[in-house]
Amino acid sequence: MSSRWFRRFTTAAGNGPRLVCFPHAGGSATAYAPLARALPADFDVVAVQYPGRQERYAEAPFTALGPLVEAVAGELARELAADPGRPYALFGHSMGALVAFETARLLIGGELPCPQRLFLSGRGGPEVGAGVRRDLYDDAELLAEVRGLGGTDRSMLDDPGILEMVLPALRADYRAVGTYRWPGGEPLDVPVTALIGDSDPVVPVETAQTWRRHTSGEFAFKVFPGGHFYLVDQVGPVAAAVAEGLLAGTAAS
Repeated sequence: MSSRWFRRFTTAAGNGPRLVCFPHAGGSATAYAPLARALPADFDVVAVQYPGRQERYAEAPFTALGPLVEAVAGELARELAADPGRPYALFGHSMGALVAFETARLLIGGELPCPQRLFLSGRGGPEVGAGVRRDLYDDAELLAEVRGLGGTDRSMLDDPGILEMVLPALRADYRAVGTYRWPGGEPLDVPVTALIGDSDPVVPVETAQTWRRHTSGEFAFKVFPGGHFYLVDQVGPVAAAVAEGLLAGTAAS
């Protein structure tokens, strides 16, 4: 996958199923490097790199979810069409869960095969509102929120030079999520695995179960020890859950 939209953190693409990973608000593709290395070597794990961060820093970040989803889905559709025999799945965390879900809806509406499974982490279903409009916070409030959630190196948040680089993308992502409204739609005929930390301060465990409404296929629910960024400390168990779900879908196809 040569597009600037995708990064691979393993030395080569495996011949097994492909997992496409979508980062959280303010996050980059690098967040999925540990998961990519923990999954079976024959998996092809790639992470989406949104504009406005790391090597795409000079590009303006999206401030609305719809255009971001359309751009990602268009790029991904081209890559999937180039390797049509390979089964694939989508994994998204927090904002990334919403982007992955909406991307799946667009892909399914086209001519490509459906994803084998959606792995939706750290968020409730699309009808669950953002609650507090964090996109309206000032810089101090926004940074306090990010520090409270964890998952970001505190030394980065205390470095003015780094903050100057990351704040525009963070603000854009929060605005995209804060202004998103679920348009409604039929459940997807795709298996879903919802994942959540048992002490997530912003997404209660029962809220994560609302993804059940959005699939007419199999629904699995995984709860891990930890907060909103539980997957930082639970890479091994999360990788096991992903491998189990994706291989089960591949065997059934």
